[in-house]
Amino acid sequence: MKEHDPRLKVLLADDHTRVLTYTAQLLTPDYHIVATATDGLLAVKAASQFKPDVAVLDIEMPGLDGIRAAQEMRRLELEARIIFLTIYDEEDYIIAARKYGNGYVLKSRMATDLCRAIAECLSGRFFLSHRTVDAG
Repeated sequence: MKEHDPRLKVLLADDHTRVLTYTAQLLTPDYHIVATATDGLLAVKAASQFKPDVAVLDIEMPGLDGIRAAQEMRRLELEARIIFLTIYDEEDYIIAARKYGNGYVLKSRMATDLCRAIAECLSGRFFLSHRTVDAG
C-alpha cells in the first residue's frame, strides 16, 4: 500500500516540455506534482480529476490559453489556487491574472519566485513577480 503524500498537490501546464520538466524539478522537493498538461483543455481535465491545491498555468497554450483555462476551472468551482507562469510582462495579462488567479510569475524569475508565489497565494495574498521598469 502506498503512503499518503502530505505535500500540497500541484498541477503544471505548459506547452513546452522543457519548461514542464524544469518547473517540476523546482517544485518536487516541496510539492507533489499530481499531473502535467501541455494545453489548457488538458489542464482543466487534469484539475477536475486530480483536484490540485495549486495549478501553475502558462498563459499562452494551445486549446485554451491559461486565462481561459483558469476561467473554466472557476466555472467548474475547482478550488485550486492558480498561478500564471509567463514570459509576458503586460498589464492586460496581469489584470486578467488578478481576476482569475492568485499569482503571476515571469518565467525569467521562476527559479526565485515560483515557490514564493505558491506560499503567498496559499496565505491569501496575490503574488506578482518583480517587473522591469520602463525607461520611458
